[in-house]
Amino acid sequence: MLASEAVRRIESRHCRPSETRTVADPRPPVETLSSIESVDPLSWDRLFDAGHNPCVSHAFLHALEAAGCVGDHCGWTPQHQIIRDDHGGLIAAAPVYLKTHSRGEFVFDWAWADALERAGHAYYPKLVCGVPFTPVPGPRIAGQPDGVERILDALRAQCARGEASSVHVLFPTTAPTADDQWLERRDLRYVWSNDGYADFDGFLAELTSKRRKTIRRERRRLGEQGIHFTTRLADDLDATHWQAVHALYARTYLIRGQRPYLTPEFFPAYAALAPGRVLLIEAHLDDRLLAVAIAIVGDDTLFGRHWGTAIDVDGLHFETCYYQGIEYCIEHRLTRYDAGVQGEQKRMRGFEPFITRSLHHIAHPGLRRAVNAFLAEERRAVADWAESAEEHSAFRRV
Repeated sequence: MLASEAVRRIESRHCRPSETRTVADPRPPVETLSSIESVDPLSWDRLFDAGHNPCVSHAFLHALEAAGCVGDHCGWTPQHQIIRDDHGGLIAAAPVYLKTHSRGEFVFDWAWADALERAGHAYYPKLVCGVPFTPVPGPRIAGQPDGVERILDALRAQCARGEASSVHVLFPTTAPTADDQWLERRDLRYVWSNDGYADFDGFLAELTSKRRKTIRRERRRLGEQGIHFTTRLADDLDATHWQAVHALYARTYLIRGQRPYLTPEFFPAYAALAPGRVLLIEAHLDDRLLAVAIAIVGDDTLFGRHWGTAIDVDGLHFETCYYQGIEYCIEHRLTRYDAGVQGEQKRMRGFEPFITRSLHHIAHPGLRRAVNAFLAEERRAVADWAESAEEHSAFRRV
């Protein structure tokens, strides 16, 4: 599907909000929306500071819906929560999905689901507040404090009514305080920080001699094989090129026996809705498109998101997904390159660990106690891991 067709599909969709106002409560109701389409894009983006958080922007979430990446058919049913004032303006909002599985979240709760199912209770459906397929921290429930609390209460109420087993707020930068209702889980993500480097060599000069030599060797070997790179915004790509890009992205999943999360329509739809946000880092061998990294450009941060390659070449992933992105950040004066969660190999290439978190409300008291005990141990392990990573940094010690 061409980008223009995808946009028309976005604009043609319609949804009806379902209100949850009670007779005794005179405040504006918490509404549940089956699509983000009925929300004013500017109001949503203002609430979520979308320039700095493009992955939770109206355009990104809308493109996911219109391109068929989320919906009843794939177990990601939109149930976005919003509160509007008397003039229709947003007081608070949250991207929420009713899930019938745990795929595409990057916060793994398969063992929790198995434990509850073994005890004779259903774990699915559950509610997920976050961005599908996107382990990037950002605001998740945004707006006035009272509105935020009311949305949290509304989500917990669905569990109390038996409509969902649990609520999971994934990768929030602001979130409810961990307590007996909200259990905190932690992980590490890896971020490269721009210390005002003049060029890539200036960055390398700050690394240990061993890491500096390794990176230079990896880059040199690719050049000796005739592999070269181009970096460009995806605003004007034609349908044929988008097909080639998606084929590389899809191969990453297909070789593991898994269907790709994002459809061919998503990338051109999002690029058309958000000009200047989609960055393609492409590796070429002669005239052949060999590999691609797909990143999203924020106001001050580059978010590394997806990658794919036609063939496996030693060092190609590091160059395409890490080094070329670092060079782009230096050239365009972006302060950070967020490469996402997991991936210990990032640390050895100048990305430093940061704690990321998620919050979980589990209705079943027995499972909640068991998960709480598990998460306490896991948080200690993550803290030890982070401390060890700091002690074995790729950067020189002054």
